[in-house]
Amino acid sequence: MHDAAHHPNDDALYRKVSRRIIPFLFICYVVSFLDRINIGFAQLQLKQDLGFTDATYGLGAGIFYVGYVLFEVPSNLLLAKYGARRSFVRIMLLWGAASVSMMFVATPNQFYVLRFLLGMFEAGFFPGIVLYLTWWYPPRRRASVLSIFFAGVMVAGVLGGLLSGWIMRDMAGVLGLKGWQWMFVIEGAPALVLAVVGHFWLQDRPGGAAWLTPDEKRRLAANLDDGAPRGGSRAGHVSAAPLRDPRVYAFAAAYFALTAATLTLNFWTPLMIRDFGVGDVLHVSLYSVIPNAVGAAGLLLIARRADRGGGHARYFAGCAAGGAIALAGLTTHPGSLGVALALLSTAMVLLFAALPIFWAIPATHLPAEARPAGIAMISSVGITSGIVSPWLVGRIKTATGSMDDALYLLAILVVASVVLLFAGVRARAVASQS
Repeated sequence: MHDAAHHPNDDALYRKVSRRIIPFLFICYVVSFLDRINIGFAQLQLKQDLGFTDATYGLGAGIFYVGYVLFEVPSNLLLAKYGARRSFVRIMLLWGAASVSMMFVATPNQFYVLRFLLGMFEAGFFPGIVLYLTWWYPPRRRASVLSIFFAGVMVAGVLGGLLSGWIMRDMAGVLGLKGWQWMFVIEGAPALVLAVVGHFWLQDRPGGAAWLTPDEKRRLAANLDDGAPRGGSRAGHVSAAPLRDPRVYAFAAAYFALTAATLTLNFWTPLMIRDFGVGDVLHVSLYSVIPNAVGAAGLLLIARRADRGGGHARYFAGCAAGGAIALAGLTTHPGSLGVALALLSTAMVLLFAALPIFWAIPATHLPAEARPAGIAMISSVGITSGIVSPWLVGRIKTATGSMDDALYLLAILVVASVVLLFAGVRARAVASQS
């Protein structure tokens, strides 16, 4: 049932696979997330230049996820039908163009439209990666592999901190452009280049990879016989049945609750650090590197431990509970900048470690033909937190002048994610006995 019983050289085989596909997809994901979150740094200048309020800016940030949610399931179904290579190239070309176009924003409506388009064009990239990896890796290797991509979120935060602050401060006025305009151009253009490279580099499935031997292809295929539930549909058939499966919605609700917290950290970290008493925009950016760097290293170690130890749901519960405590701890307003950054870093490590551990679970609860729609539905329903949380946190902060009430709410949601995840796991166990 699991790859532990397979060929003794499987570790070497998966290292070979990983060397080929993971670095490229990792770079693409870092760029995608940087283009998604760089408005968190842009707000340090853009709001003042354009006269946007916190609520207006939060709404613009959230509208990204409206487009993302509406087009995520169709995009993943297209990926399953036409292949990952063509789908990833399409996605990167379009989101790169939308990201660069953010330099032209001058009004709230333009901001809203471009953020919607960016979400629409990027939709399907992350669930596409999750689905794509199920075609290469068996279940007990997936949390470790996916953790690399969530570490990419942290790397995007580090790059955003190092690069965005420098661009906004030192490029301001070059060719008559604002610093935030240069930031969107410089950080959006790499997606266009990566789309071209991806056309020549990626293979849809192991069977088409010329860099694998016939024996290696057979071993990869055998290892994917992973014990997940099987449907009766013909091979290659893509099923929409999970859209009616209550287990999918239990997982989606858990993902919603967790991402409400992680997306808030992505978007509001620069402003939280400023509220810790850091005034200079470059210093804010540099301090934001600390929780992101700590988070990247920590989530890789925790996810690897979860794969080796088994019991992904148990590790998810521990990370979520610890992250909720750290979020609540930030409301005590520690007088020391070091303590505040330590709490923020702890929340980053544990909550972002919970994400790859979470995604190791649903794929083993769905038949292979149901995964494209099921994974995309879990992601799209769950990610609607991105529509709500930036706007809601902005409203709470505008009304109260503080992040405290928002952090308490997010801590409660994170605890709820544990309950919802176990509801989905238990539903699969009940279904398998019926």
